[in-house]
Amino acid sequence: MNKKRNYRPLIITLSIILIGAIGVLSGMPGAEDFDAFDVTILPLMNAIFNTFTFLFLVGALIAILKKNVTVHRRFIYAAFVTTFLFLISYVMFHYLSPSTPFGGEGFIAGFYYFILITHIILAAAIVPLALTSVARAWNMENERHRKIARWTMPIWLYVSLTGVLVYILISPYY
Repeated sequence: MNKKRNYRPLIITLSIILIGAIGVLSGMPGAEDFDAFDVTILPLMNAIFNTFTFLFLVGALIAILKKNVTVHRRFIYAAFVTTFLFLISYVMFHYLSPSTPFGGEGFIAGFYYFILITHIILAAAIVPLALTSVARAWNMENERHRKIARWTMPIWLYVSLTGVLVYILISPYY
């Protein structure tokens, strides 16, 4: 029998650190006089990583619907890798650069801020959800994994897709 591990303290700690660090970075002015490279390449990389995360999650969803657990697991791990790479790129950009204000007006501004706000809230929620989902899978708690994955998958898909959309909408203002 598989020995179940208690991942909860690690999940809580990682969630607090990641969400807290991103919150702190959002209020920082950016590094002064940084000119080693054009930092606006980083949001493009973020969008690319988010695109791959979305595609990997779709692959994982298709695989599990076909009951192919091995392929599902590989796609989920790939989604975690691209999400981790996104996180590194995101933190670098927000450490090096001040926040970019959105310049659109009217309907497009309302649309942008709706997408941005829902993206931010659900991105914070996805950290403990995704970690809990994978922890339950590792512990072979299949029914509990399925229950949380029914929430985790659509939210993670939304967050990765809206991350790309946010980039497309704000990229003219970098």
